[in-house]
Amino acid sequence: MRRKTEPFALCVDNTDYLASLIVGKVYRVLPDVRAAKDEFVRIVDESGEDYLYHESHFVFVDFPRAVKKKILEMEAVA
Repeated sequence: MRRKTEPFALCVDNTDYLASLIVGKVYRVLPDVRAAKDEFVRIVDESGEDYLYHESHFVFVDFPRAVKKKILEMEAVA
């Protein structure tokens, strides 16, 4: 189970979600306590909508403040 302090998810497996997830891409985790209890994570995928995925598809990471800012800026432009 992931730690609640890790706000980003690096996709390491897109099996069954080839159009929705890109291996190697960092996704921002949206808070969802209920989903986390069942080992799911809510992210905005390639469709631009937020969906639940099993946490086994990701490695959860955090970054220094400057990197977080850049990721969020890039997300806003996309």
